[in-house]
Amino acid sequence: MVNGKDIKAVMCDVDGTILGNAGVVTEKTVEAIKKLKEKGILFGLCTGRDVKSVRNQLGEWGVEGLVDAIVGSGGGEVFDATLDFDKASFPLDGALIKEIIAHYEDLNVNFAIPYDGLLFAPKDDDLIKMLSKADGIDYRVVDFDEFLAEPKPKVMLVFEPEYMDTVIERSKTFHNDNYKSSGLITASVLYEYMDPRVTKTYGLEEIMGLHGWTMDNLCTFGDADNDHDMTLNAGVGVVMENGSELTKSVADYITGDCDHDGIAEFVEKYLL
Repeated sequence: MVNGKDIKAVMCDVDGTILGNAGVVTEKTVEAIKKLKEKGILFGLCTGRDVKSVRNQLGEWGVEGLVDAIVGSGGGEVFDATLDFDKASFPLDGALIKEIIAHYEDLNVNFAIPYDGLLFAPKDDDLIKMLSKADGIDYRVVDFDEFLAEPKPKVMLVFEPEYMDTVIERSKTFHNDNYKSSGLITASVLYEYMDPRVTKTYGLEEIMGLHGWTMDNLCTFGDADNDHDMTLNAGVGVVMENGSELTKSVADYITGDCDHDGIAEFVEKYLL
């Protein structure tokens, strides 16, 4: 019980939250996850990465067999291993993604679409290589005219960190009368577009509902701006010390940073 909440599930963001600079889940956090599961609490990940790439990397991260559920693509994909449930919702139309790319293509950016466990890009450069290395996901350069013949979950702009202000300024002039989309910062080198109905809260509500629980029964851990909504809507929203000021502003608790066992610290103190 935390603040009177009966916690049935714990869902963690990946990058900057459960994964630190070493790119693995610390031994102390792994032990805390095991204790949560022994207590009957569902454990999962909620991330902008696609579900397949997450499932492929659980072994590398040191949590193989410990993850019950995954909310991927920022809420557009839901996977629950305990119920054998897999669903994708509200992808972006390929024509819209092409318009987004055209709006930015004169800038020093590349574009990436996480799909089927890979990163797909329209061109090969140092930016897509940087993202591929950072996320540990292989990339493939393809013809986007063909690739976007069908809708895709989202599109990410990839750039150097110092280019963020330029991208944000350009984003203010993007509009499409035929399709709805929303853009947001998800990392220091990423600006993403997805369907505005897709949020981490949307995916988490689906997971909780599958088990007959409400968001009041959920504890989340996050760090970036795209964790703001789940932090606000969870029964207990915890943000890492390294988190953004926006997301910290709605947190119930601030815990240690991602490189100093912040998740394990909170779990041991409040959930076990």
